[in-house]
Amino acid sequence: MPRVLPCRRVVLQALATACLAATGGVQAQPQAATEAPLPAVRHGRIERWANVPSRHVDARHVDVWLPDGYTPDKRYAVLYMHDGQMLFDARTTWNQQAWNVQDALTRLRAAGRIRDVIVVGVWNNGKWRHSEYLPQAFLPGLPADFREALVRDGLQGKPQSDAYLRFLVEELKPAIDARYATRPDRDNTFIMGSSMGGLISVYAMNRHPEVFGGAAGLSTHWVGIFKPNAALPLAAFNYLRQHLADPATHRLYQDHGTTELDAIYAPYQSLVNSLASERGYVDGHNLLALTFEGTGHNETAWAQRLEVPLTFLLRP
Repeated sequence: MPRVLPCRRVVLQALATACLAATGGVQAQPQAATEAPLPAVRHGRIERWANVPSRHVDARHVDVWLPDGYTPDKRYAVLYMHDGQMLFDARTTWNQQAWNVQDALTRLRAAGRIRDVIVVGVWNNGKWRHSEYLPQAFLPGLPADFREALVRDGLQGKPQSDAYLRFLVEELKPAIDARYATRPDRDNTFIMGSSMGGLISVYAMNRHPEVFGGAAGLSTHWVGIFKPNAALPLAAFNYLRQHLADPATHRLYQDHGTTELDAIYAPYQSLVNSLASERGYVDGHNLLALTFEGTGHNETAWAQRLEVPLTFLLRP
């Protein structure tokens, strides 16, 4: 389990007030000063929203990365990312690996390859991660016995992905837009994750196409559990066939490696790519689906190719 990370900065009262006004009662809470520090970054800075409560899901931390030179005189796109405790500093993660998102974004922005952006790193909630990240609308498409076992054992009796997305869309996003100089429209709001985080990212774009203009799933875990199966991917494909967001207004990025858990993904991802093409997505334009030979299922691999999805989603 990822260990809970800490905070060295008390959330400002102004920030709490903005959150309260924007969400009708949601506000960040300060953390104890004795807890471990924020992830250290060489570029930009991180502001911790600690123990953010919700009407829909359990409280969790949110780490907001602001680039060098952040100023309210400019407007910024927003990239929402799952597994927020794994994004910035390998010294603070459970496996000593991190995405190093801040470094990739800084390089790309300096080269003029992406628009100005901030990152909202939403922490996973420990034991409820699978429950919050497995798309709830896939469940009715499963055989009854498979569904019952999955909900009981995999989701601990509590499917929560729709509630988690309501937290993002109805509570967190309004608070972020109230506090920071964002571009709040769909065309400047994106979502990204890996593995189950990739699955919930694709689902978020298609569940809330009015909010998210693009999604990226790295090593998207289409099988939903930890072994190959037909039931969950088929339920996912049937949902997407009916609900895939309009290609005229959305972008979809997908990838996988070929080792570790990624070794089982190719046939499932191929079918998703075909569904997207049938819907009108065009490879290289609003769809990008890649295979990275010899890479596995870990933050080091995702960090090494992170510039690809960032450039695809955030191009000026």
